[in-house]
Amino acid sequence: MVLWQGLVGVAPEPPHYTVAMLILGFESSCDETGVALVAANDGAPPQLLAHALHSQVSMHEAYGGVVPELASRDHIRRVLPLTRQVLAEAGKGRADIDVVAYTRGPGLAGALLVGSAVACALAAALDRPVLGIHHLEGHLLSPFLAADPPQFPFVALLVSGGHTQLMRVDGVGDYALLGETIDDAAGEAFDKSAKLLGLGYPGGPALARLAEFGDPTAYALPRPLLHRDTLDFSFAGLKTAVRTQVMKLGDGVCEQPRADLAASTQAAIVEVLVKKSLAALKATGLRRLVVAGGVGANRSLRTQLDAACAKRGVRVHYPELQLCTDNGAMIALAAAMRLQAGRAVARHDHAFDVQPRWPLAALDGLAP
Repeated sequence: MVLWQGLVGVAPEPPHYTVAMLILGFESSCDETGVALVAANDGAPPQLLAHALHSQVSMHEAYGGVVPELASRDHIRRVLPLTRQVLAEAGKGRADIDVVAYTRGPGLAGALLVGSAVACALAAALDRPVLGIHHLEGHLLSPFLAADPPQFPFVALLVSGGHTQLMRVDGVGDYALLGETIDDAAGEAFDKSAKLLGLGYPGGPALARLAEFGDPTAYALPRPLLHRDTLDFSFAGLKTAVRTQVMKLGDGVCEQPRADLAASTQAAIVEVLVKKSLAALKATGLRRLVVAGGVGANRSLRTQLDAACAKRGVRVHYPELQLCTDNGAMIALAAAMRLQAGRAVARHDHAFDVQPRWPLAALDGLAP
């Protein structure tokens, strides 16, 4: 059991933990229900004991995208069985839990409310403190659960379905925004291009699979903002160019031109991400890059980043593939690291709210 020094109320100085702490984390921001248990020991990196994840892909596939009401209802069905599964796999009981963490935002409001309500109700029943976590911070810190965790400081490339950002990270809660998308995120560019090509949901992985059979130089697609003196991104123009090419191909086109267009689309997105990341490293003078978020699982992106960074003597870190998508492990981890660093104060009042729109730059280091 944790000695709760500095955890209740506003601590005059950062809290310090003298014994092991078990954190149960809930993630329910969109279409995946994630639960995980992380152990944080004094002076040692947090350790993932068990995690479970249910994806709603098959349910939303018929609609070509996430239906928020269906997502919320499915979270309700899945969260408690997943919690029991995680505790059983870790060999722990509810009484062993020291802190309950949950995704406070950003995300779908109804989906966030499910995880928040369950987390706060469980914490209240156990008389344990609770901590709301920023979804993107979870992704940002997820590589710390990998076999080769990074060290601060580093440049982070956050690439997911709804976010594309470059951050300078000097420590837990110490983030500086270097650049972000001004329109579509990289994940949206993958998904929308896949839809234009008639591929299934989720579009990004489907486009990547088709791209393996295509020629990435077949179509001269735009790389918006690539040659401008900015670390911001723009992918809306690329999507428009893909639509134009699809219209030129017409109906009944054979598979090879579609594969070529998929490969060319992926090549354009990856080139922008790689070159912007290298520019961020050069601008900051840092020699370490962290890639996080669902798009970080893309094989072409990893291959090209690895090659480009190796030439420059830059270390690249990724989360484990199973932790690239939304998951409870990254939420429990972020809670553990925030508490260990004195960047958050868990609370006992168990009231909660959610933040569907919550910029990472607005994250308060001591916010509940």
